[in-house]
Amino acid sequence: MSPAAGHRTSGPADYLGSPVSPCEPATLAAVDDFVGGFLTYEPRALAVLKAADADAESALANAYAGVLHMLGEHMAAPAKAAAYLGRAEAAPMANERERGIIAFLRAWIADDIDAALAIADEVVEAFPTDLAMVKLSQYLNLNRGDFPAMLRITDAALAANFAVPQLHGMRAFAYEQCHLLADAEAAARQALHMHIREPWAQHALAHVMLTQGRISEGGEFMDAASETWAGLNSFMYTHNWWHLALFHLSQGRGERVLEIYDRHCWTQDRTYSQDQIGAVSLLARLEFAGLEVGERWAGVAEHLVERAEDVVQPFLSLQYLLGLARAGRPEAETLMAAIERRVHEAPAHSRRAWAEAALPAAQAIMALERGRPGAAVERMGAALPRLVEVGGSHAQRDLFEQIFLEALLRDGRLSRAQQVLELRRAFDPDGVPLNLALARVYDSLGLPELAARAASRALRTQERHAC
Repeated sequence: MSPAAGHRTSGPADYLGSPVSPCEPATLAAVDDFVGGFLTYEPRALAVLKAADADAESALANAYAGVLHMLGEHMAAPAKAAAYLGRAEAAPMANERERGIIAFLRAWIADDIDAALAIADEVVEAFPTDLAMVKLSQYLNLNRGDFPAMLRITDAALAANFAVPQLHGMRAFAYEQCHLLADAEAAARQALHMHIREPWAQHALAHVMLTQGRISEGGEFMDAASETWAGLNSFMYTHNWWHLALFHLSQGRGERVLEIYDRHCWTQDRTYSQDQIGAVSLLARLEFAGLEVGERWAGVAEHLVERAEDVVQPFLSLQYLLGLARAGRPEAETLMAAIERRVHEAPAHSRRAWAEAALPAAQAIMALERGRPGAAVERMGAALPRLVEVGGSHAQRDLFEQIFLEALLRDGRLSRAQQVLELRRAFDPDGVPLNLALARVYDSLGLPELAARAASRALRTQERHAC
């Protein structure tokens, strides 16, 4: 990219000031809807699909339509995105920024993530008001566990976008994933001071509070924030409710968590990857906490069967596998075989993540479901040190830590389970499910005083939140 950082060409621009090639007013409005909706997690982002179909000569509208398909995280996404890429490449006018976005999309469709991220860096350096590209860079880096890169891309855009609350929300999440929790909270609160409804900043602050064991505060904060979630897209709506459910689960409010699941977490786009894994993760955590989920696994699995060969992302595939296996669906075996094949077929940038993290984690999931907890301990124990490479946030990947703990408990490895449980008390000191598990473990280990202490902590928490 040749323009100096912050350079803005004369002519049309999106609402953030990034240059756009001349186009119809309706097309420019749809471009603004995509950028704004993408940053604020609103369904208006989808308007660019209709605009691209109506204006085949708009390079940017068609490139963004391709991006939307890739964000769908589906096996068919590259083929659908490629049709829009072809239009964008053939468009008679594309400025330098738009050519960079087209190149980014081309690399992403080809699964050349290293190239895509390098292009994103170039675009943001030359056009730092391009916050959609900042967000896309963060998305791809989250998927491969490069959290410092998520922070670095926001550094490049900070000066040009300091007045944009969504930029501070993006910084907050990047700080949190880097374990810089004070910085994360400051950035989140800056975003919320600017716009109280900023959902990604709310989400980042929930991460901070969960990590620091501020369970009551986190639950109260997200409960109040939930009044602002109407009108969000499917992912952000269900995911913020998912975070609120985690606080309630720690407080021993299992019935409230089931209510959140039924009324909020599994009510939106049941065909979408993120809604599906949110449902899988929450049901699994409920069961690990000793709660009955009834026929809910079957309801999720009805929508997971189409994922039986889906190896788009290892983080997603592992949770599809868990959901299918918990529902007793034979498609779990099909997906397990697809994961095994993916180890040999994955591109260079993700091959080790599939081989050294996703595969042993998948084997652990299947071993636990087949009644072999000892094998699950060994396979998940091998996977855990590398699972950051499969993507997802710290809070999301904690599911695999809980699978490991469940395998330890089922296999009777109580001394090791005690170690895991006490370490978990660092971020969930008075959690009801955790302390009830500790009470059982200490009782079995012949340590009745410690068992009584753990049971007392659980009881006090239950009494505080009984309502």
